[in-house]
Amino acid sequence: MESFVRSRRAALQEHVQHRQEVHVVLGNEACDLDSMVSALALAYYLAKTSLESRAAFVPVLNIPRSEFPLRTESTFLLQEQQIPDSCLIFRDEIDLHALHQAGLLSLTLVDHHILPSGDAALEEAVIEVIDHRPLEREPRCRVTAELVGSCATLVTERIVQGPAELLDRQTAALLLGTILLDCVNMTPEAGKVTPKDTQYVALLESKFPDLPARSVLFEALQTAKFDVSGLTTDQMLRKDLKALSSDGLVLAISAVYVTLEVCGVLERANNPPLDLSPLGSLYPNLCAYHQGNTVASRKKVLPILKDFLRERDTAAGTMHPADKDSCGTTRPEPKDSSAGCGESDENPEDSDVAGEAGALEYEPRGRRDPGRCPRHGDALLEDDAPLPPTPMNSLVDECPLDRGLPKLSVEAIFEKFSHITVVRPSASSSPEKK
Repeated sequence: MESFVRSRRAALQEHVQHRQEVHVVLGNEACDLDSMVSALALAYYLAKTSLESRAAFVPVLNIPRSEFPLRTESTFLLQEQQIPDSCLIFRDEIDLHALHQAGLLSLTLVDHHILPSGDAALEEAVIEVIDHRPLEREPRCRVTAELVGSCATLVTERIVQGPAELLDRQTAALLLGTILLDCVNMTPEAGKVTPKDTQYVALLESKFPDLPARSVLFEALQTAKFDVSGLTTDQMLRKDLKALSSDGLVLAISAVYVTLEVCGVLERANNPPLDLSPLGSLYPNLCAYHQGNTVASRKKVLPILKDFLRERDTAAGTMHPADKDSCGTTRPEPKDSSAGCGESDENPEDSDVAGEAGALEYEPRGRRDPGRCPRHGDALLEDDAPLPPTPMNSLVDECPLDRGLPKLSVEAIFEKFSHITVVRPSASSSPEKK
């Protein structure tokens, strides 16, 4: 399987260049694990068994490449099987309409049987459909449709009907993981598994006894499916996005799978107390508060959160990055837990001084006055101490002497002295001065 996937991009380019047929196996627009694995496995099977065809069999994932990191269970399973996603071909990397207009496209649909309106012109190129959903209309081509838990089950059935050597361990692992995830680890109570799913899971396990145990593989995929740790905020919102639209309005619903246990820590904080009052929110699973203690700026809240993460990681037996310096060395715990004692580990750019935008306090390292270290219960912490007034000289771009003393000639010196006058003091004044 791996060598087949790696060769598809070159095969596609060669066939397009020489105007030869390209047979695309296309999954649905959701491009979930079932759609991806079904497209990969079926294209692999067709390439190995269609010996008389001169077409290039190419699996295509029906999303832009930029969307693929959102399919975390798919990226996980490919990594486990050492299949690089850089070798995959995505919908924005192949022009199906141009191939069809040139008369070079054959199309097999897996995990769906109706093309979206934007691809309606490609219906003429569809020669086969494999789907596990009820048919909304009967396609005018070869159809394999059966209500099973996973489309990968039907693809497995097709593959095992061919030569035995076609089913390698890598392909079997992809198919097994997909069926287990779709059928909720073959649990009857979930209402997804059918006898055919059970049959082919058992067959895959019997052919490759060294495959991971069902529960181990299912739990790993389930964890990966809901893992958002490597995603940006924008990617998290788009990962499980559902959208509805009408004239002039689009409604989007996102699900983000993260715990909100930090909220309780902020509510119970007393150094400093934040005086939080819950606010009503239109959004479920979103906590919003009115902060009564307006003196407690973001720099006061950060130590609370750092302590929470440190305690959480200590309980889990891991060290939080905040407890390590830039070289990875663990920093010793301060003797006094008060914020501001010793050297500061906060980035000046993260400061949040209420009411004084852009103000920034700076003090050379190692020169703190121990007397300035705040004690527990201090209302005013160090970062709120008033800043000294800016000296007027600091507003001058440069000192007049920066470029050295002025150069004076002998004549210029005598000229200066010629203007000096001697003032004779009166009798009551002090002695004369020059």
